[in-house]
Amino acid sequence: EELNVSLREASCRVFSNSAGSYSANVGLAIENGGWEDEGQLQDQFLTRKGFAFNADKPGMMEQQADLFKSALKTVDVTFQNLDSSEISITDVSHYYDSDPTKVVQGLRDDKKKPMSMMADTTTANAQVRSLSETVRLDARTKLLNPKFYEGMLSTGYEGVREIQKRLRNTMGWSATAGEVDNFVFEDANGVFIEDVEMQQRLLDTNPNAFRDMVTTFLEANGRGYWETSEENIERLQELYAEVEDRIEGI
Repeated sequence: EELNVSLREASCRVFSNSAGSYSANVGLAIENGGWEDEGQLQDQFLTRKGFAFNADKPGMMEQQADLFKSALKTVDVTFQNLDSSEISITDVSHYYDSDPTKVVQGLRDDKKKPMSMMADTTTANAQVRSLSETVRLDARTKLLNPKFYEGMLSTGYEGVREIQKRLRNTMGWSATAGEVDNFVFEDANGVFIEDVEMQQRLLDTNPNAFRDMVTTFLEANGRGYWETSEENIERLQELYAEVEDRIEGI
């Protein structure tokens, strides 16, 4: 009655993109830095994903934004499935692109953030972990793991871009779920920025990706996802200017 829809429409619980469309484009916005605040990302998610499956009209997707919001505002738990050992939650952006954690929080009357869970079905011994635990595990096995980043660096130009991509995707989880511990950014800064030798390797191998890495650290701090010392921020700001000069040939 509240939404002036039929009982059959009100019972709808399956929503996605319009026919022929894919993703919420949240990942795209975060990748290129073209977003003002989290409200913009959440509006994108609701607009892009608010199309309902209608059993009475197979193959047709009807825009039901209000119905979608009504369903989300009662959610207590968000859940995703990780089904590939080759593609982790920071290898690609589509995992956090589909994450509605902060969307639900914004819609709930009590503004309480729902519990966020993720199932790891990459082995026969499937496990369900909290999203924050999954992000920590992913950071320790990929971004902060010497075997991983040294392996990436050994491949040259593209390897540096892969490291930067994982840092950016980690920040994506901060934006959509707020489930990235401060130590992840702090330790990453220690590995890739504070180590002068590592700095130089990254800069020499792929200056553009290194600039993007520095930008990501500064953005994570500026958006409130990473608390760190003024010394670290000043170092990053100086590095950005140096890398810009390097790229511009000054």
